[in-house]
Amino acid sequence: MANSNLTNLKTSSWFNQLSLSSWTIGVSIIAILVCTPIIIVASSIFADTRDLWQHLASTVLKDYILNSLWLMLGVGAGVLLIGVGTAWLVTLCQFPGASLFEWSLLLPLSAPAYLLAYTYTDMLDFFGPVQTWLRQIFGWSSVDDYWFPNVRSLWGAIIMLILVLYPYVYLLARVAFLEQSVCTIEASRSLGCNPWRSFFTVALPLARPAIMAGLALALMETLNDFGTVQYFGVNAFTTGIYNTWFGMGARVAAAQLAAFLMLFIFALIIVERWSRRQAKYYQISNRQHSLQKYQLKGVRSLLAILSCFIPLALGFLAPAIYLADMTIRNAEVTLNDNFYSLAKHSLILALISGALAMILSLIMAYGQRLNGNLAMVSAVRLTSMGYAIPGIVIAVGVLIPMGQLDNSIDNWMNSTFGVSSNLLLSGTIIGLIFAYLVRFLAVALGAVESSLNKIKPSLDDASRSLGYGATSTLINIHLPLMSGGMLTAAMLVFVDVMKELPATLVLRPFNFDTLAVRVYQYASDERLVEAAAPALAIVLVGMIPVIFLSVRIARSRSYSQV
Repeated sequence: MANSNLTNLKTSSWFNQLSLSSWTIGVSIIAILVCTPIIIVASSIFADTRDLWQHLASTVLKDYILNSLWLMLGVGAGVLLIGVGTAWLVTLCQFPGASLFEWSLLLPLSAPAYLLAYTYTDMLDFFGPVQTWLRQIFGWSSVDDYWFPNVRSLWGAIIMLILVLYPYVYLLARVAFLEQSVCTIEASRSLGCNPWRSFFTVALPLARPAIMAGLALALMETLNDFGTVQYFGVNAFTTGIYNTWFGMGARVAAAQLAAFLMLFIFALIIVERWSRRQAKYYQISNRQHSLQKYQLKGVRSLLAILSCFIPLALGFLAPAIYLADMTIRNAEVTLNDNFYSLAKHSLILALISGALAMILSLIMAYGQRLNGNLAMVSAVRLTSMGYAIPGIVIAVGVLIPMGQLDNSIDNWMNSTFGVSSNLLLSGTIIGLIFAYLVRFLAVALGAVESSLNKIKPSLDDASRSLGYGATSTLINIHLPLMSGGMLTAAMLVFVDVMKELPATLVLRPFNFDTLAVRVYQYASDERLVEAAAPALAIVLVGMIPVIFLSVRIARSRSYSQV
């Protein structure tokens, strides 16, 4: 009997080790696949393309660098000013509408910057409603009678990006202000600090790590932008990569430009991490103690309302209302069979990508939970790099290896069977979904990891003591407890895929356009009426995670007023 039990224990131990090895292998394969496009782009920097680089250096390379730097500088200053300022106002000040602005200031996140670029160009055009109204009011008859700024410029691109990216800083700064120790804030008040001095000497230094993290996200999204800078005619790295690949047919040089852009991204990541290491502040948070808000009255109250309303109105309300009005007034043109076909394509891509990202992120997170050694943790962290890489860079990194693989398969089929296999991966929905996973797997992984980490390890031990293996424990114990996190992961990837433009534009199959691509094409042809319904659909879908975040913020903390 003892020998039988010993045999069963050994068999069970063998199966557990095999299961652990299977999860490790699965995580390793996913990490290798996801990192391959990034490695391909990085390795292209060693290719010899001196002649082409000399041409780029003498023509447009300086513009790529300077414009990208100006975009980062302008957007960085704007998102810091708006994001930190509004976060402080709604968190620690009391004024009419503060509770409404708490969640509504996140709404601009639902609209990609390129949608604002198309919308404001039409609104501010010579024949648009703004200039038409001005001519009617002041009696102007032509452009010779007045001067109006040209929104299709570098400063216009900066403003569009600020309006949609400030919520990154706002969200993280607000969370940081919420978590700050009540005792610290009240101590500054008791020492005679007025609201401004308390903000600059206490609250702002404590929130600096979170603010820098939000700033880094905003700047990475700035470098990732393609639709806005391309439409406004700004020579940035993303437009340069696209033009070099498709305009000049120089894919190696395009990959090298992409690698150069990656250096900007990695520099941002390093600076952000260094900043957080240099700013270590410790505090004791007391969530049971209600934090008293500064009561704003009169002119101060009005200024606070305007400070919150203006970015909300410009970043969401004005373009959303304009697109909705244009869609309704031209419903016969906009809501046609073509629109529903585009919506179907976008939904197919978003649903498949969301489901796959959810499954792959679960494998990664659970594999790390089972075997949290350095190699496993490093593999999981490497898969998170994709979100920091612009979509146009990932598209280049996907096209090169898939094109080489397709050519190899086609050559083998021709030599062996005398038939051509054509394109099996590149130029198909497979390549496009793979690019989405490389880009957005980190988003799903964060949500799944957060949900999985809330489950006590003692439940794993109890499950194993009852004879369940790693896979059985996941299916019977963990999945029911983390269903919310799994759905959140799928939802976030779903929305990001719906909005993604550069990777979709480069990798989409022939005659398989999406809402984002068609909006770009219509806007490029100055046909915003046809673009209104697809653009509005993207905005409405983008509101899903914003509403989710808003609900969480609304439940975050209670205050008392003074």
